[in-house]
Amino acid sequence: MHRRSMLATFFAALPLSCQAQEKELSADGLKDLIDKKVKLFFLDVREPKELEELGTIEGYVNIPMSQLESRLNEIPKDALLVAG
Repeated sequence: MHRRSMLATFFAALPLSCQAQEKELSADGLKDLIDKKVKLFFLDVREPKELEELGTIEGYVNIPMSQLESRLNEIPKDALLVAG
């Protein structure tokens, strides 16, 4: 499954009150948000095997796509979600 369709699946799993329009974010756009001190939540939806093979980025919270629906309560509602 492609990453874009996985993210679409993720957003579809969120309650309607939490759903937001999916937007691509450039590195410069992310830097601007960080500089503005916007509260961000970095979510990595890859499975453990992918993490072993490709590594991870410090600061990202890993909730594998296969567990996402049951772990939605771990995603803060007061932060901008940056998923990858």
